[in-house]
Amino acid sequence: PLHRCALPAGWPRRKRWEFWGVLADTHLLRITYGCTDYIGTLTITFLDTESGERVEHASLVPLAWGMDFPDRVAGGDIRFSAGGARLEIVEEEGGTRLRAHVDTRALQLEADVFVALPAGHETLGVVIPWADDTFQYTAKHNTRPASGFVRVGHAAHVFSAENHAFGILDFGRGVWPYDTAWNWAAASGVQDGRVVGFNLGGKWTDGTGMTENAVCVDGRLAKIGEDLVWEYDRRDFRRPWRICAPESRRVDVRFTPAIDEHQNLNLFVVRTELHWCLGTFSGFVVTDAGERVEVRNLPGWAEEHLARW
Repeated sequence: PLHRCALPAGWPRRKRWEFWGVLADTHLLRITYGCTDYIGTLTITFLDTESGERVEHASLVPLAWGMDFPDRVAGGDIRFSAGGARLEIVEEEGGTRLRAHVDTRALQLEADVFVALPAGHETLGVVIPWADDTFQYTAKHNTRPASGFVRVGHAAHVFSAENHAFGILDFGRGVWPYDTAWNWAAASGVQDGRVVGFNLGGKWTDGTGMTENAVCVDGRLAKIGEDLVWEYDRRDFRRPWRICAPESRRVDVRFTPAIDEHQNLNLFVVRTELHWCLGTFSGFVVTDAGERVEVRNLPGWAEEHLARW
């Protein structure tokens, strides 16, 4: 990545975040470390998709006090503690180490996961321009092999190649308008012996001339330049979704949600509504070489996010 995201101007419209999702066959670790200029968040979530067990620790940090964000992707280590939780995102040789520790009356959680970045593995980085003074740099990584564990209480859950564990990174830095909306879908997995994933977005990039849409097959990225069509039922997010590129036919997938998490946050100046769905994708994607790659029950998530922030 070539962009430096120092954001010296733009208060209070600046947004910064590092989101990591590590997904295996039967469980998921999510870490969100982010801020607006006036509030920061640290959220650590573990979800067992077989048993339905879900635990989460969330801390709000007024004025994002003490939170630091590297100006580049993998440009520095992050260490932060708040409200009984401690987080480390550390760059090591060959990848990124995620460590989380929660020790509260409600939750005892320990996580240590290494998300590899194999040599030559390609990733997506793009600047989305809204106006001269509002813009967003986003870096999206998928299909990064993950290994390690999460321990909740006395129960340990392993991430490894045997349970098809992959990490997905969403790195964001920008100066945003107050009202915004987006769709985001991400997937990673093994299909017929090949490692296949994608990053798909909508709403927030429409009409800018830029997109965050890309397919990654065996570490090689294929960029999709057109705005996608998203079809889903806002009255029932558990119903199947369809995401497609109507002109190029480079992607056409059907998403079947298994879980719908609905989150609302209303802090007067900050209001967000999020529907985050975990499930599987089936359909096809097309590489730059014109190869059509079929996907069947590829694990991942899709979301709708509405915000005034």
